[in-house]
Amino acid sequence: MMSELPEMRASDAERERVAEALREAVAEGRLTMEEFEERLEAAYKAKTHGELEPLVRDLPAPGGGTAVSLTKPAGAAASAPAPAGPDWAGRIGGGPVSGPVAIGVMGGFQRKGTWTVPRRFTAFAFWGGGEIDLREARFEDGEIVIRCIAIMGGMQVTVPPELDVHVGGVGIMGGFDDKASGAGTPGSPRVRITGFAFWGGVGVDRKVTKAERRRLREERREERRLSRGERRRPLE
Repeated sequence: MMSELPEMRASDAERERVAEALREAVAEGRLTMEEFEERLEAAYKAKTHGELEPLVRDLPAPGGGTAVSLTKPAGAAASAPAPAGPDWAGRIGGGPVSGPVAIGVMGGFQRKGTWTVPRRFTAFAFWGGGEIDLREARFEDGEIVIRCIAIMGGMQVTVPPELDVHVGGVGIMGGFDDKASGAGTPGSPRVRITGFAFWGGVGVDRKVTKAERRRLREERREERRLSRGERRRPLE
């Protein structure tokens, strides 16, 4: 048991400790990429120790050990700091801001890559679809509102696991998915996604970037290569 008080509120440091254990596990091949993304999303959304514990209960602690500890061990002050998350300070403010409106009428639109999200952004899809990807985006301000309106169409919003996201849209004979709502890492901009879907749908998902996927696959490949090398090494 990692914590004797499962109802205790989780801290940002504890969420990051669990996230690091998940990154180590996928690099070692203990988790599939799909399992990793699902657990990482849940970790950043977790509010209590009881919600964090099941995510790493079947995993060893990074660097060895039998379990991940949510409490700071004695002497931890001298240990190495956890790996840094996204450089939020470098992604908020500055640079040209993208247009405040995206429209897809009997067609589609995309906003992805290193675009800059304005403080107020409205996306509209009618008999069409749209894709909004915030994983590599910059943000005009620390408080962002994205209004999604889908009428007989669909819209997909993709956010990084570390982003502070609050979804509050309405579905009328359609769906407005709020499962990605949850706190982000320290310094994250606060993004509120609102609007409505009528005979359509708006989905919001947390996913790592393609670059992060590649990095984790490379780490996993390197772990396997080193493991094969150890097994083949002749006994002295």
